[in-house]
Order: sequence, then structure tokens, then C-alpha cells
Amino acid sequence: MADAEQTTEGTESGKTLDMGKIMSLLLAALNLGVMAGGGFLIYNSTLGFERPAVREEKVFEGFKKERESADNAEAVMYTMDPFTVNLNGSPRRVIRVEMSLEMLDKDGFEEVVTLGPSARDAVVKILNNKEFKDVETIQGKLFLKDQIAVALNGHLKRGVVKDVYFNDFLVQ
Repeated sequence: MADAEQTTEGTESGKTLDMGKIMSLLLAALNLGVMAGGGFLIYNSTLGFERPAVREEKVFEGFKKERESADNAEAVMYTMDPFTVNLNGSPRRVIRVEMSLEMLDKDGFEEVVTLGPSARDAVVKILNNKEFKDVETIQGKLFLKDQIAVALNGHLKRGVVKDVYFNDFLVQ
């Protein structure tokens, strides 16, 4: 009788053990499949990436001419006087910024020069609303450049600010 109980217990634990082995093998196979799929996706997006080829030569020549004309166009730059502004938030910090504006054409340059105090006021308002955490990262600085360009373009009637470049950017 004791021997019969031992054999029943042995078979039940053997079935449980076999089920555990089967489950672990299935999970291992699933894991390998997911890893292989992820590896394939990464390979396709990085090493396996092929640039799309231009099929029409006329379009390609048009792009080349457009690029050359854009390179030959001289950028009109206007360097604003430096700003020293208090940042929002605690602890109190001060930001000192000197920036250059790249204008689309000479009309915009003349308009920005005549706009003077209004343009400075718009930039000061933007800087006063920023906190240190907003301008300490590269993304924050890029967002600040975009905000300044949009604000200045809102004040301009004929000209367009193409880009904003920081010549000096200091936060204390």
C-alpha cells in the first residue's frame, strides 16, 4: 500500500514537472521569437536602411538648382543688443542672452531695426515667463528660439525672421 502511494505521488509530481518544463520551453521559444523580431526591426531601421533613389532626373536637377540658389542667397543678419532678464521661479536666476536674427530679406532687416523697442519687449516677456528648468536643456533652448521667432514674426508686417541664433547664453 505504501508503495502504491509512492508511485501515485511520483507520477503526479512527474506530470507537474513535465508541465513546468513544457511551459518554460514555450516561454523561452516565445522570448527568442520576440527578440528575433525586435532585432529584425532594428536592423531594417538602421543598418539595413537604403535611401530612396530619385527616379526622375528632371526632378533631381530641379532640386540641385534650388539648393544652389538657396546657398548663393546671402543671409541678412541682425544682432540685437544683449538682454539681461530675471527668470521666473525660485531660486531667483538671471539670464543674459545675446542673439542674432536671420532675416529672409533686406526689407525685414529694416523693419526689425525700426521695430527696436517693441521687438525687445516681446523677447523680454518671453524670457520673463521662463524658468531655469525650461532653458537648461537643448530642447528647451530650441523651443525658446522658436518662440522668439514666432513672437517677432507676429510683430513684423513685411519681413520674416527665418531663424534665431544665440551668440551668448548665460544663466546665473
